[in-house]
Amino acid sequence: MRCMLGLTLVALAGAFAVAGQANGSPRSGAFHATKECSQYTGQAGDHCTITSSTLRGIDVGSRIIYADARGGALLDTDIVLFTGPGNAAFGHVTIDLATRSGVVTLSGGTGQFLGFRASAVVTFDAATKLFHWDGTYSFDPPGGGRSD
Repeated sequence: MRCMLGLTLVALAGAFAVAGQANGSPRSGAFHATKECSQYTGQAGDHCTITSSTLRGIDVGSRIIYADARGGALLDTDIVLFTGPGNAAFGHVTIDLATRSGVVTLSGGTGQFLGFRASAVVTFDAATKLFHWDGTYSFDPPGGGRSD
């Protein structure tokens, strides 16, 4: 009887674990986005605009708003990725203005960005005048975001 009860508990625990993985595991993966910065003049509150993204929650037309003005040879500021009413991701970017390359990190947010984390390398394509974000993302809990 104890053996049967033990097997039943193990089976139930396994079933809950599988259900938890289906509904409770973090969603994650690689992502790529591009942005254009024709509206960015280097002042606090300026923005760049997303032109493409592999994450459905980061739609074309979403804005990256910069908290601080650029200073000297470095842009080192907090950012807000705003995708629409109630949906924003918070982060930080550091870009060497001479090479136009750097790193962006996003951690948390509102609406679809609850539990969102991302980190990406930032590069610039002089031919297209677009900045590229290439990195990874995750959602935990998976209720936030529409990435998959």
